[in-house]
Amino acid sequence: MKIVVTGGLGFIGSHTVVELQNEGFEVVVIDNLSNSSEGVLDGIVNITGKRPVFEKIDLRDKGAVQNFFEKHQDVSGVIHFAASKAVGESVGNPLLYYENNINSLVYILQELKELPNSNFIFSSSCTVYGQAEKMPITEDAPIQAAMSPYGNTKQIGEEIISDSAKVTNINSILLRYFNPIGAHPSAEIGELPLGVPQNLVPFITQTAIGLREKLSVFGSDYPTPDGTAVRDYIHVVDLAKAHVIALQRLLNKQNTEKVEVFNLGTGTGSSVLEVIQAFEKVSGKKLNYQIVGRREGDVVTAYANTDKAHTVLGWKTQSSLEEALASAWKWEQKIRS
Repeated sequence: MKIVVTGGLGFIGSHTVVELQNEGFEVVVIDNLSNSSEGVLDGIVNITGKRPVFEKIDLRDKGAVQNFFEKHQDVSGVIHFAASKAVGESVGNPLLYYENNINSLVYILQELKELPNSNFIFSSSCTVYGQAEKMPITEDAPIQAAMSPYGNTKQIGEEIISDSAKVTNINSILLRYFNPIGAHPSAEIGELPLGVPQNLVPFITQTAIGLREKLSVFGSDYPTPDGTAVRDYIHVVDLAKAHVIALQRLLNKQNTEKVEVFNLGTGTGSSVLEVIQAFEKVSGKKLNYQIVGRREGDVVTAYANTDKAHTVLGWKTQSSLEEALASAWKWEQKIRS
């Protein structure tokens, strides 16, 4: 079966391509390389022994999207990762985020509705819950006003998919993930942000290896046990496997609704300082960090209730926070060696 993975050379996308190929799927990767590298293909080959088909396409180009689906009419499913994803950047450049994250989604759905049977997995986010009132966060938690344009694009994206599902043959699963970290245990692929990292763990590993002078901890006065923000950090390989399980659910017509929603996390919240301490433990490195002011768009606490993913998908995380951080450190050391 041919599966299209948009943003398939990015962090989560590349790990999902690996898991799909390990399950025997034929994978076609779409990526515009705006935040990734074609060299990721080599890592995928080294792990799986197989090179996915790669098409360099900017999904904001409607004609290019149409041409792609004319060429690949035998697509069984699409996993859609391609999107800009940094909260801080979205606050400073909202129009980039609306153009990139919304237009590309619309153009893909317009093509999928022409196919006789369409299966669509959407890379959503716990940001749709905003600052949830109750922890852990269930799928039934109210969708709050978005705290950033990035979060808003995920809310709007989910609404577009739900509206489309009512009048098309597209079946979708929305996967709301919490904070993906780590790298493949082979250290052949991992998180490779271009420029200054916007996420905590790559900034930690780059600081530990000497690429960054110090790590900034945004806020120490939050109403949390140690004053720093709390998140649910999930190993990227666990996350990738969930995408394959969700896709198989649609392909096997096991979904009970046209649009289903699942939280993907560990169910445990860790503060920024706890992550730093766990990293220092697994790496043996002392991190140079400083406490600075809060960052606009950040929520205080977010961690998942994962009961639905456990019971319906039969999926659970396998890796601990320390294992995820150790894999991220192994990857960082490899790419800098």
